[in-house]
Amino acid sequence: METFVTALPALQDAFAQIFQPAQLMYMVIGVLLGLSVGVFPGLGGIAGLSLVLPFMFGMDPVSGLALMVGLIAVVPTSDTFASVLLGIPGSSASQATVLDGFPMARKGQAARALAAAFASSLFGGLFGAVILTGLILVARPIVLAFGTPEMLAITLLGLSMVAILAGTVALKGVAAACLGLLVGTIGEAGAGGSLRMATYDIPYLIDGLSLVIVGLGIFAIPEIIGLLRQDKAISDRSLLGAGWAEGIKDWWTNRWLSLRCATIGVVVGIIPGLGGSVVDWIAYGHTVQSSKDKSGFGKGDVRGVVGPESSNNAKEGGGLVPTLIFGIPGSGSMAIFIGGMGLLGIIAGPQMITNDLDVTYTIVWSLALANVVGAGLCIVLSGPISRLTRIRFTLLAPFLFMMITFAAFQSRQDLGDLVALFAVGLLGIFLRRFDWSRPAFLIGFVLSDQAENFSNNAHQIASFRFRRGLEDGLDYVASPIVLVIVALTIISIILGIRQAKHMPTDAGLKTGTKRAPIVFLMVVLAYMITAWVNAAFIDLTSDKIFPLTVGTVGIIASLAVLVRMMLVPETDPVFIDREAAGEDAEAPHGLWGTLAWFGAFLAGTALVGFILALVPFLLAFFRVRAGASWLMTFILTAVGTFAICFVAAQLNRDFPPGLLQEFARLPWPLR
Repeated sequence: METFVTALPALQDAFAQIFQPAQLMYMVIGVLLGLSVGVFPGLGGIAGLSLVLPFMFGMDPVSGLALMVGLIAVVPTSDTFASVLLGIPGSSASQATVLDGFPMARKGQAARALAAAFASSLFGGLFGAVILTGLILVARPIVLAFGTPEMLAITLLGLSMVAILAGTVALKGVAAACLGLLVGTIGEAGAGGSLRMATYDIPYLIDGLSLVIVGLGIFAIPEIIGLLRQDKAISDRSLLGAGWAEGIKDWWTNRWLSLRCATIGVVVGIIPGLGGSVVDWIAYGHTVQSSKDKSGFGKGDVRGVVGPESSNNAKEGGGLVPTLIFGIPGSGSMAIFIGGMGLLGIIAGPQMITNDLDVTYTIVWSLALANVVGAGLCIVLSGPISRLTRIRFTLLAPFLFMMITFAAFQSRQDLGDLVALFAVGLLGIFLRRFDWSRPAFLIGFVLSDQAENFSNNAHQIASFRFRRGLEDGLDYVASPIVLVIVALTIISIILGIRQAKHMPTDAGLKTGTKRAPIVFLMVVLAYMITAWVNAAFIDLTSDKIFPLTVGTVGIIASLAVLVRMMLVPETDPVFIDREAAGEDAEAPHGLWGTLAWFGAFLAGTALVGFILALVPFLLAFFRVRAGASWLMTFILTAVGTFAICFVAAQLNRDFPPGLLQEFARLPWPLR
């Protein structure tokens, strides 16, 4: 009771901030952006947040949070359009919805399926917010007992879960997480200032890589390239049929199923690394197992929509528990969210519920309100959105390339941003192709600084206390909380390895020959060895111990994967290659030819500047690659150029300059 009374003023302050007209406006903008991103298969919340991340600089903290939370909240709702109308998972968190949602659409019951999904998503989102509010009250006194060793232990627990639960091959997840951690150490070390994997000859790398660049490169670029290669409309149908009221009635009929699946979503969301990759499958499995009549599942049973969709949005509330309380991302989108909070001057961690409880509740209930707004907009805009899916993705891709390039440059406003974007995008393409966990990589990258700081602090304090006495040192590093977390880590690793082979992967992934996956593994291994050797020659212990430790674990994991590759046949999941079979292999356009368009645009931007490169890029792309008429080509080029200039002017942002600007001073927007 005392805890509730203490938290009540913070809750009141949060509601007062949320319902300010300006904050509501930013939240609605975020919802609209999330709706725009979520309707395209594969883009998801990570790509959407990466696009808005550069614009967090200088924003009012509450407004920035409202924008990001609005986007996060609606993606698990809007990705249902792709799952139901196209039969393509809108994101990893909507795979199970396809099994019954798409058959319902083929029967002319698309509206019924969407209504049931939106009602379930709305309930799940609100349920997650209510549970999160209660968990924060309970967690507050517990968190006060967490010091540096406890924070380090729980960070390692989160990393182990992310790595082990990354897919069918647990060791690839471990290697991916270690690779992300090592990439996060590039640049000047925070403790002693030593340069790691960087030299003063390349000033850009001294500050390391930006989260904006990594988020866009690892997630957005590979998915856009993959969709662009198909050269087709997202959907061949736009009629939704009737049944909106019936779909909402279906949710009410199955409200207890929705409650159970929402509970599953919250629990799974709390566990770092599970999140969207498996929550829908767990909820779908429960839905089937708890149903007396199982004959309709997979053929268009509305319960197969209600169950997974109830868990999807609820997991966002659960994912905020480790994100806000411990600063450990519960998913890839939460990793980007933490970066955005940092840009707004808000640091995730225990202080969120000790010193910034009002900000915490602002985030929680903004998420709930955004779910309400998002579900309403999805229903209202279902007709236009369903028609939007009939547009060829080839006509949309160049605008996405345009926005990605513009957003990436806002990171540091350096031409090195463009080079880094292309390089990280190339890495993301290979991670996607060979089924290496991109969320594990991203979360490792985000946690790199935090894990290193905790490691250094714990090492220094423990060394001092051990010098005073063995008992004093053991009391510090082996507290009861640390021992419990270490035990949980060991248990999670053992259970995770056992369950890894049962973890679902993206549908349609096939194994190929041994050569390509082994070559990529050898490249990753070579980088890890290089980073390890580079760290070994650093003089300061505080700057070398973390990359040496992570590098050792990553090298061992990579070598173990290599040994497995040598011992198993080509049909083993360790050899998954999207270019071997499936949509990527059958795509009418090749990977490198498609990527060359984006590379040419970046190169042109570096030479002559953004706008001077954008206009010919759009003209050439629409006319040659998309095969549009000259009239349509000119119209689309004019619309795209005007839109990006308008956005830049409103946000007072600069365009990437080219080398041409060194010799000629051009007027805005050419400069």
